[in-house]
Amino acid sequence: MMQRLLPFLLVPVLGAQAWLSPSGHRQWMHHVAIDTRRDNPSLSTSTTLRRPSSTTTRLHGNIDQARKFTSQGMASFRQGQVEQSIELFDQAQAEEPRLEPYLWQRGLSYYYVNDYAKARRQFQTDVQVNPLDVEEIVWDVASALRLNNNQQLPVPDAMALPAGKQDRRPIMAIVYRLFRGEATEQELAKAGTPPTTRQSDEFYSLFYLGLFAEALGESTKAQHYMQRATQTPYAIGGGQADYMTAVARVHCQLRGWT
Repeated sequence: MMQRLLPFLLVPVLGAQAWLSPSGHRQWMHHVAIDTRRDNPSLSTSTTLRRPSSTTTRLHGNIDQARKFTSQGMASFRQGQVEQSIELFDQAQAEEPRLEPYLWQRGLSYYYVNDYAKARRQFQTDVQVNPLDVEEIVWDVASALRLNNNQQLPVPDAMALPAGKQDRRPIMAIVYRLFRGEATEQELAKAGTPPTTRQSDEFYSLFYLGLFAEALGESTKAQHYMQRATQTPYAIGGGQADYMTAVARVHCQLRGWT
């Protein structure tokens, strides 16, 4: 999930934080400068990466330990050890409290232990520093639907993108509208059908169709979509390093869809 840039604070993340690459989805960066200025003009189009300079200072706390715990938490999640991943993400925050709005991975873990209230709090905290993150908003909606026994859309207290903004990735723009009740499943499925602009589009289309169906209590449909997502060329090929392909696999594993 995208991250907002904070001035003068260096967060050296290995696999600890995800960054949206120019190709469209999460890639792993080693040094990310994050800007907390809420009037950051770069946010009008996209989040940008700055080179660390000699004037850049580090976050207070033990960032090396925080980085280690975050990486271990992600590894634990990939192995299906979701509760352990939460413990490790908690330890990362204990080492560096200002990492809290960047621990989107913990929000996903909360979802998969059915703690939807905590999942929502994490996603909402994340969006406070990155209001353009569509995926955080979508996961908050999914958590709200599960928390309230698959209520109908739109979710009354759902977050939204700032007026006039939309995700620059066409597939995610449709995902956003779907979870707001403004697009159809058929529209998203068509957008993800190969050939598409990005190989990842098919995966993300199926993945979010699966999440959407589950959030509405349609488990058979959810299983169909999520299993197909794990079998896409992106999920089994070049996208294996993408944390979200691991999320799809763990989703199926935890639901017994293997």
